[in-house]
Amino acid sequence: MKKIAIFCSASNHIAQLYVDAAVELGTWMGQQGKWLIYGGSNTGLMDSVARAAKEHGAMIMGVIPTKLEERAMVSDLLDVTFRSVNLSDRKDIMLQEAEVMVALPGGVGTLDEIFHVMAAATIGYHQKKVIFYNVDGFWNDVLLFLEKLENNHFAHRPLCNYFSVANTFEELIQMLN
Repeated sequence: MKKIAIFCSASNHIAQLYVDAAVELGTWMGQQGKWLIYGGSNTGLMDSVARAAKEHGAMIMGVIPTKLEERAMVSDLLDVTFRSVNLSDRKDIMLQEAEVMVALPGGVGTLDEIFHVMAAATIGYHQKKVIFYNVDGFWNDVLLFLEKLENNHFAHRPLCNYFSVANTFEELIQMLN
């Protein structure tokens, strides 16, 4: 897979182990000649993964919502810039451009992106998956919730059809190769 979308936090106030995971992934992407497709921010894990990817040779595509530009939060690392009117457009463009999505630790925006991709897949708009990069068990509660949805018949098909889980960097790389 050449074009990888990364969903992740834009917060600058998170634990170093998550930053390290983002840098490791970005470094690998650059070394492997991958395209990083992400939200285009110059903050948080978004900036960490983009800087590492760029430093190691990756092409960087940022999908920038208007509000990010208004707040001067746009990365200066972008090789390709897509402007979006809002977050819905941003998700659609990222989904269209990427072959696979990786969810690093993140907040409500990351959850929104994950569920957007999964919901569209459940009704047949695409066959792309989200990979939860479960750094230090970050996604465990979400994964339990998804299991609960399935167990209580709120899912028409097994939800694992729409996502995978990588608990280690090695597992993640295997899924991306």
